[in-house]
Amino acid sequence: MGGRPKVVVAGMGDTGVLVASNLGKGFDVTGIATRPALVSGQELGNRLARPEFWSRNNLTTFDRFRKLDRVHVVHGAITGVDLDGRRVTVDVPDGPPVVLGYDVLVIATGVSNGFWRKDRVESLAEVRDEMDAQGARIAEAASIGVVGGGATGVSAAANLARRHPDKAVHLFYGQDEPLPGYHPKVRHHLAKELAAAGVHLHPGHRAAVPEGFALDDLTPGPISFSTGQDPVEVDLVLWAVGAVKPNTAFLPAEVLDEQGFVRVEPDLHVPGRPEVFAVGDVAATDPHRSSARNWAYRLVVNNVKALVAGTPGKAKPYVAPEHRWGSIIGPQEDGMTVYQPNGKWFRVPHWAVQPILIDVITKGVIYGGIRRARR
Repeated sequence: MGGRPKVVVAGMGDTGVLVASNLGKGFDVTGIATRPALVSGQELGNRLARPEFWSRNNLTTFDRFRKLDRVHVVHGAITGVDLDGRRVTVDVPDGPPVVLGYDVLVIATGVSNGFWRKDRVESLAEVRDEMDAQGARIAEAASIGVVGGGATGVSAAANLARRHPDKAVHLFYGQDEPLPGYHPKVRHHLAKELAAAGVHLHPGHRAAVPEGFALDDLTPGPISFSTGQDPVEVDLVLWAVGAVKPNTAFLPAEVLDEQGFVRVEPDLHVPGRPEVFAVGDVAATDPHRSSARNWAYRLVVNNVKALVAGTPGKAKPYVAPEHRWGSIIGPQEDGMTVYQPNGKWFRVPHWAVQPILIDVITKGVIYGGIRRARR
């Protein structure tokens, strides 16, 4: 590879930003983003219940990331990849398609999931307008039904119930306890936390998705069920049933599994393509596709450097934990609880959440520094 190796990072969500920013020194890095900002897919509950707090910490224009100063970001959608020719084609909003050559390609395009993760090109104004519209619909609703017992549904139900005690918040899920994939102790504990927050729990209720509905919007009630219960009337329904769709339409079928996720080897490179890596929700690493967490971005950075340096022996494998983990309901006004894969948890006190955990550790250490937003 002559000169600085060219790396294209396809997708600039949480994982893509971390990969690009940590490869910016020593590489010629281009990131491809459908929005001109990192619009995190995390913390949906806080996004809906505390939008100003969420935006301050999870909606960040790329020019504010200090470690992205060395990265060129293209705002557009990838329409094709020539794996043999090592070229990526990007449709941009206001010009002809852009063709980018690469020495290394990192696929971090994530998944589409509900109204908060969509695979489409948007402006910052469109993102904010949509958030405002969602907030207005929640404000008008006296009763809200959250469908789905995964982390997203639990986060949404808990935060809405805590922030809006005047509203009736219901959570419907198919199993006996919410949070499949998490440790049994965590599942049991969160069920009690939800009830204590005022959420009306409905285990064993599997909702029937309306015919033709793409699960990409808030809808009015009622909610019908395929498990035989009578329909439940609510003013607003939030669908979080886990029907994720990988954003991989631009990739050839040869690199995808049966569900459309990117197949990877233990070191996260695509089989037969040592110069192509996949990481995050789009990578078929394990049943939970957990490389969006667990510091996998650092592993990809290490393995890209090992590939370019010609030292494949320094590449490291990704090892997934047995159970999912995380804060689940995110920062609260009384602190934050982090649940671990072994079923234990610890509390971060309120006074430490914003100034230490978010501002110093997340923004300062993990992301390498974020400038203040311009007024």
